[in-house]
Amino acid sequence: MAGIDNIRAGQTLTTSTRNPARSSESTTSSTSTTKTSYAPQDAVSLSSAGKAVGEMHNKMASQPSFDQAKVASIKEAIANGSYSVDPEKLADNMIKFEKELGL
Repeated sequence: MAGIDNIRAGQTLTTSTRNPARSSESTTSSTSTTKTSYAPQDAVSLSSAGKAVGEMHNKMASQPSFDQAKVASIKEAIANGSYSVDPEKLADNMIKFEKELGL
């Protein structure tokens, strides 16, 4: 069996398993014996709260992430020249954003 230092050095890990009940059997008799392997099946069970979160996620994913009507009205205001920017409000929001980021 490889030690932890060998694993860290990038060497392959070789392990051996030993069944104490079969230790008295010889290795030659094991070739004639057929082994059956059992692979357990994994199962997942969600609580009602988990199911509700999943449903909420699916509902949110199906909706647009922005207000399309608001974007359309801003585009129209920019196109016809009626869109105005309040420099004080913009500066305050930029400072607030930087404080939230910790800059």
